Amino acid sequence: MLVTLILAAAASRLIPHPPNFTPIAAIALFGGAQFSSKRAAFLVPLAGLFLSDLVFGFYGITPVVYGSFALTVCLGFWVRHRSVQRIAFAALASAILFFVLTNFGVWAIDNLYPKTMAGLVDCYVAAIPFLRNMLLGNLLYSALLFGGFALAENRFIRLREPAGVGV
Repeated sequence: MLVTLILAAAASRLIPHPPNFTPIAAIALFGGAQFSSKRAAFLVPLAGLFLSDLVFGFYGITPVVYGSFALTVCLGFWVRHRSVQRIAFAALASAILFFVLTNFGVWAIDNLYPKTMAGLVDCYVAAIPFLRNMLLGNLLYSALLFGGFALAENRFIRLREPAGVGV
């Protein structure tokens, strides 16, 4: 399952998609919520990012991007007591976290915007369409992952372990 999720995360960035509409944040949330190994929970989304970045190349804010997904895994730890409300909140929170951190990183590290308050505001305003895509993607892919797993738990008794014990 780990290898499948890593490859799915990497492939999701390589196939054509709207910007920021990928399952990586949902995979990070799911890993944090479901994997008994915290190491595995962090490994899956970060390895997926790394594999796809081997194709795309690395960029100035790579550490910020990876850090935001690591924090999303931490949100997943909170989702271990699964409920629709927790999953939806974590999916929304992870998109906002990514938006705030990565756009601050773009403003602080890249030279696209002046290092002024107006430049920071311009950076965030320009990124609003990406936030919308990520919000929608996080909600959709989280529903698919967590919902699919809930359906599998109902079908296969072996999967019905307390959250955080399986996988």
